[in-house]
Amino acid sequence: MPTPPFGNLRGGIDLSPLVNRQQASSPAGDGAAAAGGQAIAVPSLVLEGTEANFAQVLELSRTVPVIVDLWAEWCEPCKQLSPALERLVAGYGGQMLLVTIDADANPQLAQAFQAESLPTVAAVLGGRPVSLFVGALPEDQIKQVLDQLLQLAAQNGVTGRVTVPDAEGDAAPEEPVEESLPPHHAEAYAAIERGDYEAAIAEYKTAIAQNPADSLAVAGLAQVSLISRLRGKTLDGVRNAAAAKPTDLEAQLDVADVDLSGGHVEDAFDRLLNLFPTLDADGKNAVRTRLLDYFEIVGAEEPRVSAARRRLTNLLY
Repeated sequence: MPTPPFGNLRGGIDLSPLVNRQQASSPAGDGAAAAGGQAIAVPSLVLEGTEANFAQVLELSRTVPVIVDLWAEWCEPCKQLSPALERLVAGYGGQMLLVTIDADANPQLAQAFQAESLPTVAAVLGGRPVSLFVGALPEDQIKQVLDQLLQLAAQNGVTGRVTVPDAEGDAAPEEPVEESLPPHHAEAYAAIERGDYEAAIAEYKTAIAQNPADSLAVAGLAQVSLISRLRGKTLDGVRNAAAAKPTDLEAQLDVADVDLSGGHVEDAFDRLLNLFPTLDADGKNAVRTRLLDYFEIVGAEEPRVSAARRRLTNLLY
């Protein structure tokens, strides 16, 4: 199955130019103004996205994860995948939305999401992009990816819902499909929601101790550890410290964390890999451990991870 998309905020995708575009039409209608709340009304769980209205999609993503399906009329696999995505998204009862984008009619969006082939499926979470997969996958594999996306959303505080009004205008939300979580995962999510990252870390570590093959717990631990390390630190403070102490390992690890959290994946990798040869054994071990965490966050099958892993291997041996 595809690698879990934990924290895979692709630095190569820049959606910022679309935020301030003139909004000729809104896929969410008047309900988009309520995107900061816990539930907003939308006309449908499947919306059409365009370059003109994508700023509204970004706003919706601050309430729920937005799945982005890039397709084209000539694409035969798209005709198999899109209906499957619609069925699966509907099953989550308002916990996420699906936005379909005609790549031929919206070339700027296709370029922004690096859609080199179709179908390309991504997501937008809190206004930021998350790569998911390319090509038509079986529904069971797609559902696993969407489940993992919801976990990433919970870790980033995107836990709202959308509702679809009925014909009379009354809200008629679908019944949510509650996913049964392993106990330690559930405790970790609850701890994240209340801001207790140390408790979440402890729960993930317990889950891993009980099942070392629990890849979701490994990725979740890496993600929460990153969030915990950045708590109370400012972007300017971290960058100024790194500039003032270019040989200080902790300062460089901090700025690499900032880069990764901001979606600058290659910058984070390059900083630590360039620093690696200058360090003693303890320093090299610290950088190796941090990079392995980053690989879990970004996703093992992501091309930039593969390239960074090869560089690290060459440096080690």
